[in-house]
Amino acid sequence: MTRAQRQPDRGEAQVANKQGGGRGAASAVQSVDRAVSVLEILARHGEAGVTEIADELEVHKSTAFRLLGVLENRGLVAQEKERGKYYLGAGVLRLAGAAAVRLDISQEGVPVCRELADELGETANIAVLDDDAAVNVMQARGTASVTAQNWLGRRTPLHATASGKVLLAHLPPTLREGLLARPLHRFTEHTVTGAAVLRGELETVTGQGYAITQEELEIGLAAVAAPVRSHDGKVIASISVSGPVYRLTPDRLPDLAQRTLAAGVELSRRMGYGS
Repeated sequence: MTRAQRQPDRGEAQVANKQGGGRGAASAVQSVDRAVSVLEILARHGEAGVTEIADELEVHKSTAFRLLGVLENRGLVAQEKERGKYYLGAGVLRLAGAAAVRLDISQEGVPVCRELADELGETANIAVLDDDAAVNVMQARGTASVTAQNWLGRRTPLHATASGKVLLAHLPPTLREGLLARPLHRFTEHTVTGAAVLRGELETVTGQGYAITQEELEIGLAAVAAPVRSHDGKVIASISVSGPVYRLTPDRLPDLAQRTLAAGVELSRRMGYGS
């Protein structure tokens, strides 16, 4: 049997797979880079045809057409049917709007977050939804939280944090149920991992207007959070206060909740709600 007829051994197959995977990964990265370049071209020119885009990318027209087809399916570009020109689609506005909201809330939240931290002496955070987690976009530390953790930029689980429960409670039912259908990771013995129990807690959150967690993410950590709304009333973020359980005691939590609620109302006003 010749080498051409012989089946590759396991080692050769692994090398081939790795080489193929490397080429595939490189090709995927190149495609993403080209797609972003298409968006930049349209942003720069306002509109452009397939030939113009292909020339700027230095690719064949068929490649440019495939890229435009994918972007059009995603709503990121649209085509002027009569002239065949492409321009940026409404999907870009949606993405830009989401980014703008995050930037706005980070900026508008600075004085509110700092005032809340100064008033209560604890760590105050503002978090927004990031797929299946809450990400903290603003943090301020009070006088009692000198050694507190840095939560800024951290993604935290929705089901085990006060901020996350606020965001989860105000999601559209279909999205909320989709997240509840996933396995709920246990972080401590106090973490709620049953979907039915968590649903009941989320109903309480929407009813009373705030969420409280005690040692559900970390032993010794407690938090209270309230919603932040945009101009149309949609909950776009949560503002929270967190600290050790020996300071955030059960008899203190109701007062902290009311003060956090007031901060949420103020930040919502700054975001255009009720004004």
